[in-house]
Amino acid sequence: MNEKFREEFDSLLSNYTELLLGEENEELNEKVQVWMLYSFMSKNMPGLVKHWNAKFPDGKQTMIQIITEIKKINEMRKQNQK
Repeated sequence: MNEKFREEFDSLLSNYTELLLGEENEELNEKVQVWMLYSFMSKNMPGLVKHWNAKFPDGKQTMIQIITEIKKINEMRKQNQK
């Protein structure tokens, strides 16, 4: 990938993270990116994700923590907007 595209995509990811969570930083951007990829893969290749979950139970637990954190931050943002 060329650098210009990478910068443009990073901008998109940053905007998405901020809209989703009400804030953005490098760590949150990375977590949102991992969450999006995992969600996409689990819908399109559930067998692969199920195999990965079984093969890497620690990775599965980390993924659960990331998903839980994203949902919690998103819910708090929604509540604060009311």
